[in-house]
Amino acid sequence: FLTVCFPVGYSAVALNHVIDFKEKKQEIIKPVSPSELFPSLPIVQGTSKRIKVLTRLTLVVSDPSHCNLLRSTSANIRLYDIIAVFPKTEKLFHIACTTLDVDLVCINVTEKLPFYFRRPPVNMAIDRGIYFELLYTPAIKDSTMRRYTISNAISLMQICKGKNIVISSAAERPLELRGPYDVANLGLLFGLSESEAKAAVSTNCRATMLHGETRKSACGVVYTVKKPRKVEEEETVVPACKKAKTQA
Repeated sequence: FLTVCFPVGYSAVALNHVIDFKEKKQEIIKPVSPSELFPSLPIVQGTSKRIKVLTRLTLVVSDPSHCNLLRSTSANIRLYDIIAVFPKTEKLFHIACTTLDVDLVCINVTEKLPFYFRRPPVNMAIDRGIYFELLYTPAIKDSTMRRYTISNAISLMQICKGKNIVISSAAERPLELRGPYDVANLGLLFGLSESEAKAAVSTNCRATMLHGETRKSACGVVYTVKKPRKVEEEETVVPACKKAKTQA
Protein backbone atom coordinates (compact mmCIF):
# COMPACT_ATOMS: atom_id res chain seq x y z
CA PHE A 1 0.00 0.00 0.00
CA LEU A 2 2.80 2.43 0.92
CA THR A 3 4.63 1.62 -2.30
CA VAL A 4 1.65 3.13 -4.14
CA CYS A 5 1.23 6.17 -1.84
CA PHE A 6 4.86 7.14 -2.25
CA PRO A 7 5.14 7.44 -6.09
CA VAL A 8 1.83 9.33 -6.52
CA GLY A 9 3.08 12.20 -4.36
CA TYR A 10 2.13 11.61 -0.72
CA SER A 11 4.55 12.13 2.16
CA ALA A 12 2.18 10.94 4.93
CA VAL A 13 -0.62 8.39 5.24
CA ALA A 14 -2.99 7.45 8.08
CA LEU A 15 -3.96 3.89 8.98
CA ASN A 16 -7.60 4.00 10.01
CA HIS A 17 -9.10 1.89 12.81
CA VAL A 18 -12.92 2.05 12.54
CA ILE A 19 -15.28 1.27 15.42
CA ASP A 20 -18.93 0.82 14.44
CA PHE A 21 -21.18 0.27 17.43
CA LYS A 22 -23.90 -1.28 15.25
CA GLU A 23 -21.87 -4.39 14.55
CA LYS A 24 -21.04 -5.35 18.12
CA LYS A 25 -19.79 -3.93 21.38
CA GLN A 26 -16.25 -2.85 20.68
CA GLU A 27 -13.47 -1.46 22.79
CA ILE A 28 -10.79 0.99 21.81
CA ILE A 29 -7.55 -0.93 21.53
CA LYS A 30 -4.02 0.37 21.27
CA PRO A 31 -2.98 1.32 17.73
CA VAL A 32 -0.60 -1.03 15.99
CA SER A 33 2.84 0.49 15.64
CA PRO A 34 3.77 1.16 11.97
CA SER A 35 7.15 -0.46 12.61
CA GLU A 36 5.34 -3.74 13.29
CA LEU A 37 3.54 -3.58 9.95
CA PHE A 38 6.27 -2.12 7.74
CA PRO A 39 9.87 -3.12 8.45
CA SER A 40 11.16 -0.46 6.07
CA LEU A 41 9.44 2.78 4.98
CA PRO A 42 10.19 4.42 1.61
CA ILE A 43 11.98 7.77 1.48
CA VAL A 44 9.95 10.75 0.29
CA GLN A 45 11.10 11.89 -3.13
CA GLY A 46 13.39 14.92 -3.02
CA THR A 47 14.07 14.61 0.70
CA SER A 48 15.99 12.42 3.10
CA LYS A 49 12.90 11.75 5.25
CA ARG A 50 10.89 8.58 5.21
CA ILE A 51 7.14 8.59 4.57
CA LYS A 52 5.18 9.33 7.74
CA VAL A 53 2.62 6.76 8.89
CA LEU A 54 -0.06 8.06 11.28
CA THR A 55 -2.64 6.18 13.32
CA ARG A 56 -6.27 7.21 13.16
CA LEU A 57 -9.36 6.23 15.12
CA THR A 58 -12.84 6.69 13.58
CA LEU A 59 -15.97 6.18 15.67
CA VAL A 60 -19.24 5.62 13.81
CA VAL A 61 -21.87 6.93 16.23
CA SER A 62 -25.62 6.51 15.87
CA ASP A 63 -26.63 7.17 19.50
CA PRO A 64 -25.54 9.89 21.98
CA SER A 65 -24.29 7.21 24.37
CA HIS A 66 -21.65 6.22 21.82
CA CYS A 67 -19.96 9.60 22.34
CA ASN A 68 -19.14 8.71 25.93
CA LEU A 69 -16.02 6.88 24.78
CA LEU A 70 -14.65 10.13 23.37
CA ARG A 71 -15.48 11.97 26.59
CA SER A 72 -13.76 9.35 28.72
CA THR A 73 -10.15 9.57 29.79
CA SER A 74 -9.14 6.38 27.99
CA ALA A 75 -5.39 6.10 27.69
CA ASN A 76 -5.74 4.26 24.38
CA ILE A 77 -7.54 7.19 22.72
CA ARG A 78 -4.58 9.48 23.39
CA LEU A 79 -2.28 7.07 21.55
CA TYR A 80 -3.93 7.81 18.19
CA ASP A 81 -2.60 10.66 16.07
CA ILE A 82 -6.00 11.57 14.60
CA ILE A 83 -9.47 11.15 16.11
CA ALA A 84 -12.48 11.23 13.78
CA VAL A 85 -16.20 10.83 14.40
CA PHE A 86 -18.84 9.77 11.87
CA PRO A 87 -22.22 11.09 13.11
CA LYS A 88 -25.33 9.45 11.68
CA THR A 89 -27.97 11.95 12.85
CA GLU A 90 -28.35 15.72 12.99
CA LYS A 91 -28.20 15.72 16.80
CA LEU A 92 -24.93 13.79 16.78
CA PHE A 93 -23.52 16.05 14.08
CA HIS A 94 -24.31 19.05 16.31
CA ILE A 95 -22.63 17.34 19.30
CA ALA A 96 -19.56 16.46 17.25
CA CYS A 97 -19.17 20.04 16.01
CA THR A 98 -19.75 21.77 19.33
CA THR A 99 -18.55 19.58 22.21
CA LEU A 100 -16.50 16.53 21.20
CA ASP A 101 -12.71 16.72 21.34
CA VAL A 102 -11.99 15.38 17.84
CA ASP A 103 -9.95 16.38 14.81
CA LEU A 104 -12.27 15.32 11.98
CA VAL A 105 -16.02 15.11 11.41
CA CYS A 106 -16.79 12.65 8.61
CA ILE A 107 -19.53 13.43 6.10
CA ASN A 108 -21.60 10.58 4.70
CA VAL A 109 -21.10 10.32 0.94
CA THR A 110 -22.63 6.90 0.19
CA GLU A 111 -26.29 7.85 0.68
CA LYS A 112 -28.58 10.84 0.91
CA LEU A 113 -28.12 12.76 4.13
CA PRO A 114 -31.04 12.43 6.56
CA PHE A 115 -30.61 16.04 7.70
CA TYR A 116 -29.57 19.46 6.46
CA PHE A 117 -26.36 21.19 7.49
CA ARG A 118 -26.93 24.20 9.72
CA ARG A 119 -24.63 27.18 9.99
CA PRO A 120 -24.22 27.47 13.82
CA PRO A 121 -22.66 24.03 14.48
CA VAL A 122 -20.53 24.22 11.32
CA ASN A 123 -19.18 27.64 12.27
CA MET A 124 -18.53 26.40 15.81
CA ALA A 125 -16.49 23.49 14.45
CA ILE A 126 -14.48 25.83 12.24
CA ASP A 127 -13.77 28.12 15.21
CA ARG A 128 -12.62 25.11 17.23
CA GLY A 129 -10.20 24.02 14.51
CA ILE A 130 -12.15 20.90 13.53
CA TYR A 131 -12.13 19.81 9.88
CA PHE A 132 -14.79 18.10 7.76
CA GLU A 133 -13.78 15.03 5.79
CA LEU A 134 -15.08 14.06 2.36
CA LEU A 135 -14.18 10.70 0.81
CA TYR A 136 -13.55 10.39 -2.91
CA THR A 137 -13.27 6.59 -3.26
CA PRO A 138 -17.07 6.01 -3.35
CA ALA A 139 -17.34 8.62 -6.13
CA ILE A 140 -15.00 6.66 -8.42
CA LYS A 141 -16.48 3.24 -7.66
CA ASP A 142 -20.21 3.72 -8.28
CA SER A 143 -22.31 6.22 -10.24
CA THR A 144 -25.08 6.33 -7.60
CA MET A 145 -22.65 7.05 -4.79
CA ARG A 146 -20.99 9.63 -7.04
CA ARG A 147 -24.26 11.58 -7.16
CA TYR A 148 -24.63 11.37 -3.39
CA THR A 149 -21.02 12.44 -2.88
CA ILE A 150 -21.35 15.52 -5.06
CA SER A 151 -24.78 16.43 -3.69
CA ASN A 152 -23.80 16.10 -0.02
CA ALA A 153 -20.51 17.91 -0.60
CA ILE A 154 -22.19 20.86 -2.31
CA SER A 155 -24.71 21.08 0.56
CA LEU A 156 -21.81 21.36 3.00
CA MET A 157 -19.97 23.93 0.86
CA GLN A 158 -23.03 26.18 0.87
CA ILE A 159 -22.69 26.43 4.66
CA CYS A 160 -18.94 26.28 5.32
CA LYS A 161 -17.94 28.26 2.19
CA GLY A 162 -15.10 25.84 1.44
CA LYS A 163 -13.39 26.28 4.83
CA ASN A 164 -11.87 23.42 6.84
CA ILE A 165 -12.35 20.70 4.23
CA VAL A 166 -10.16 17.59 3.96
CA ILE A 167 -10.52 15.18 1.04
CA SER A 168 -9.24 11.67 1.70
CA SER A 169 -9.53 8.26 0.11
CA ALA A 170 -10.50 5.63 2.72
CA ALA A 171 -8.93 3.30 0.16
CA GLU A 172 -8.71 -0.38 0.99
CA ARG A 173 -6.87 -1.34 -2.18
CA PRO A 174 -4.01 0.40 -4.01
CA LEU A 175 -6.09 0.78 -7.19
CA GLU A 176 -8.52 3.06 -5.30
CA LEU A 177 -5.83 5.68 -4.67
CA ARG A 178 -5.46 8.84 -6.75
CA GLY A 179 -2.68 11.41 -6.80
CA PRO A 180 -3.01 14.78 -5.03
CA TYR A 181 -3.60 16.71 -8.26
CA ASP A 182 -6.34 14.30 -9.34
CA VAL A 183 -8.00 14.62 -5.93
CA ALA A 184 -7.81 18.41 -6.14
CA ASN A 185 -9.60 18.23 -9.50
CA LEU A 186 -12.32 16.13 -7.87
CA GLY A 187 -12.63 18.89 -5.28
CA LEU A 188 -13.83 21.22 -8.04
CA LEU A 189 -16.80 18.88 -8.57
CA PHE A 190 -17.53 19.06 -4.84
CA GLY A 191 -18.02 22.83 -5.02
CA LEU A 192 -14.52 23.93 -3.96
CA SER A 193 -12.55 26.66 -5.67
CA GLU A 194 -9.11 25.83 -7.09
CA SER A 195 -7.26 27.15 -4.04
CA GLU A 196 -9.68 25.47 -1.62
CA ALA A 197 -9.33 22.15 -3.45
CA LYS A 198 -5.53 22.32 -3.22
CA ALA A 199 -5.75 23.17 0.48
CA ALA A 200 -8.06 20.18 1.04
CA VAL A 201 -5.22 17.80 0.10
CA SER A 202 -2.29 19.75 1.55
CA THR A 203 -2.40 22.52 4.16
CA ASN A 204 -5.70 21.44 5.70
CA CYS A 205 -4.34 17.92 6.16
CA ARG A 206 -1.28 19.30 7.96
CA ALA A 207 -3.53 21.46 10.12
CA THR A 208 -5.52 18.35 11.09
CA MET A 209 -2.30 16.60 12.12
CA LEU A 210 -1.25 19.62 14.19
CA HIS A 211 -4.69 19.77 15.80
CA GLY A 212 -4.25 16.14 16.82
CA GLU A 213 -0.84 16.89 18.34
CA THR A 214 -2.29 19.83 20.24
CA ARG A 215 -5.18 17.69 21.47
CA LYS A 216 -2.73 15.17 22.92
CA SER A 217 -0.19 17.57 24.36
CA ALA A 218 -2.04 20.71 25.46
CA CYS A 219 -5.36 21.97 26.77
CA GLY A 220 -5.38 24.98 24.48
CA VAL A 221 -3.37 27.35 22.35
CA VAL A 222 -2.74 31.03 23.05
CA TYR A 223 -1.54 33.37 20.35
CA THR A 224 -1.03 37.12 20.20
CA VAL A 225 -1.91 39.53 17.43
CA LYS A 226 -0.30 42.94 17.04
CA LYS A 227 -3.00 45.57 17.07
CA PRO A 228 -2.49 48.14 14.29
CA ARG A 229 -2.45 51.78 15.32
CA LYS A 230 -5.29 53.93 14.14
CA VAL A 231 -4.56 56.57 11.51
CA GLU A 232 -6.06 59.29 13.71
CA GLU A 233 -3.69 58.40 16.55
CA GLU A 234 -0.67 58.53 14.25
CA GLU A 235 -1.65 61.97 12.97
CA THR A 236 -2.18 63.42 16.45
CA VAL A 237 1.15 62.19 17.80
CA VAL A 238 3.56 65.17 18.03
CA PRO A 239 7.26 64.44 17.45
CA ALA A 240 9.56 64.92 20.47
CA CYS A 241 11.53 67.75 18.79
CA LYS A 242 8.34 69.76 18.20
CA LYS A 243 7.27 69.16 21.79
CA ALA A 244 10.58 70.60 23.02
CA LYS A 245 10.24 73.72 20.82
CA THR A 246 6.66 74.28 21.98
CA GLN A 247 7.62 73.99 25.63
CA ALA A 248 10.58 76.38 25.11
